[in-house]
Amino acid sequence: MDRIMISGVSSGCGKTTVVCAVLQALVNRGLKTGAFKCGPDYIDPMFHSRIIGAKSANLDLHFFSENTLRFLLAKNAAGCDVSVIEGAMGFYDGAGLTTWKTSAYELALVTKTPVVLVVNARGAALSVLAVIEGFLRFRPESGIRGVILNQCTAMTYASLSAAIEERFGIRCFGFLPRLDECVLESRHLGLVTAGEIRDLREKMQTLAAQAEKTLDIDALLALAHEAEPLDYTPAVLPKKEKIRLAVARDNAFCFYYEDSLDAVREMGGELVPFSPITDGALPENIDGLYLGGGYPELYAKELGENASMRASVRAALERGVPCIAECGGFMYLTSAIAGRAMAGVFPGGCFDAGKLTRFGYLTLTAQRDSMLFDTGEKIPAHEFHRWDAEQPGNDFLAEKISGRSWRCAYAGETLYAGYPHFHFYANLSAAVRFVEACRKEKHRYE
Repeated sequence: MDRIMISGVSSGCGKTTVVCAVLQALVNRGLKTGAFKCGPDYIDPMFHSRIIGAKSANLDLHFFSENTLRFLLAKNAAGCDVSVIEGAMGFYDGAGLTTWKTSAYELALVTKTPVVLVVNARGAALSVLAVIEGFLRFRPESGIRGVILNQCTAMTYASLSAAIEERFGIRCFGFLPRLDECVLESRHLGLVTAGEIRDLREKMQTLAAQAEKTLDIDALLALAHEAEPLDYTPAVLPKKEKIRLAVARDNAFCFYYEDSLDAVREMGGELVPFSPITDGALPENIDGLYLGGGYPELYAKELGENASMRASVRAALERGVPCIAECGGFMYLTSAIAGRAMAGVFPGGCFDAGKLTRFGYLTLTAQRDSMLFDTGEKIPAHEFHRWDAEQPGNDFLAEKISGRSWRCAYAGETLYAGYPHFHFYANLSAAVRFVEACRKEKHRYE
């Protein structure tokens, strides 16, 4: 299973740009390419998917056991000529300020994946070597096999690459110059989503053309071929009766883990997409509802004006249709976002907190029995949002590695709704229970 990881020295060093350039170049060569993202981020995989024409999967050691992570890597890379894993933040940055646990480094270690480090060389010369030396020496087995210099000129690269290879004995795989026409815009949760960039295809082709000129794609492929085989035990999901699950899919609701959705499909779920922005009501004959995260705050006007959809969602929950609503989906179920009426399932509205709120990994402990979890059950999760709710719920205890804790989210016999996101492959029993709840809903009126 040929694979490499492209990681970086920090957030903002250009690793997503480099990964997109490499992925598009590989696809242009006619190679079936797999793409993965280290960590819980939703947005970067959207860019990967637009390029490769297939899903991009998240690999996260906060969510998954080592075996499950290797299984998901192998499962999603099956049939691919090569796979590219994008790191998260800096290579060694993990769940806390002073730990490398859950970092891209740990992921590379667990999967025995060769690493290429992206170093931003803009405004630096010999200091680039100091940065690289620090990353190579910080852990005894760094796994770093080479570097790519970002925002670098051809003249600077010629000198630096020779010095890097002579001093450290690692490979320089090329450079990317500054390409202002390919800059990807950001907002408060990171990059804007791939679907919002009208000229994304043109930008990706420009990056790929540059990659073929100044990156050694053949050498990257050769390094990927050196990756060791993976050992894992496959996860097995029970086959269930077919159910229809309505899934909110539009610009406001687009944050989903594709492996979680695949788990529902494998158990018999038919996913029925709909838009809370433009559709007049929920799809007919549904047995469950999934409202994922996203940016409902950017579309509060449109969501608020679609009164028939808001009424349809509220009626479905009132009659007991099983529902998962994460982050933005939960916000849609509150009374209002920025003063604009929402579904009104829960009291209180949502407001702009002005900064990321309760950001990062956490562990949930269920405070009551519910559709997905039993009292006392612990669930790995994460929060990533700038908007907050006046009444965020009280049915789970959330705890961070720092020791900070708070109560959050709503849970019931047919409901999970709250800011924390979770992954079904971290909680396969929850996936089974959700599909079973949908099956019961299907037969409720027989």
